[in-house]
Amino acid sequence: MVETACRLPFTCEICILAGGLSKRMGRDKARLRLGPNTMVGHIRATARRTVWPVRVIRRDLVAHCGPLGGVYTALKTTQSDAVIFLACDMPFVEVEVLDWLLDDHRSTPRPLFTMYRGRVGFPFLLPRSSIGAVAKQIVRGEFSLQALARFLRARKIRVPQELVPQLRNVNTPSEWERARRLWSRRKSHR
Repeated sequence: MVETACRLPFTCEICILAGGLSKRMGRDKARLRLGPNTMVGHIRATARRTVWPVRVIRRDLVAHCGPLGGVYTALKTTQSDAVIFLACDMPFVEVEVLDWLLDDHRSTPRPLFTMYRGRVGFPFLLPRSSIGAVAKQIVRGEFSLQALARFLRARKIRVPQELVPQLRNVNTPSEWERARRLWSRRKSHR
């Protein structure tokens, strides 16, 4: 009798990082309201329209490491094969960006970062097995996503131009005002 290997289905979850200090904003970005929801509420609602479980990471297992603290926390506590990471300050992200990222990952399953204007950023997808590399980066004091992408030898994919507006993030009071105006215009055109 010939034994065949049974391959389990791929599992993924979406983690929204909301544990930052919001220094440039001067107040908690995740709790700022755009219409009826907070920014993190809009992102969570979008992520829930996928088939994957969604978590908001508010407290990092390792503090004061920038986004790497949240990345480490998510990878350390996940049961999924991979995690898609979103930032709490991206209220315009839609499911099509998440689907695009996941489809690309399935074609070549390894760490995957989106790239825009020559830099990697959110959203990105890491296999659970990346936890060791993230821990090493934290120990070295290299907290940037740029350094992590290099260390992981991650694939970097350019965001299609039509999806770029969805990646707008809100870090400062002036970006917040712009986001509010865009949100109002967007709602009035629906």
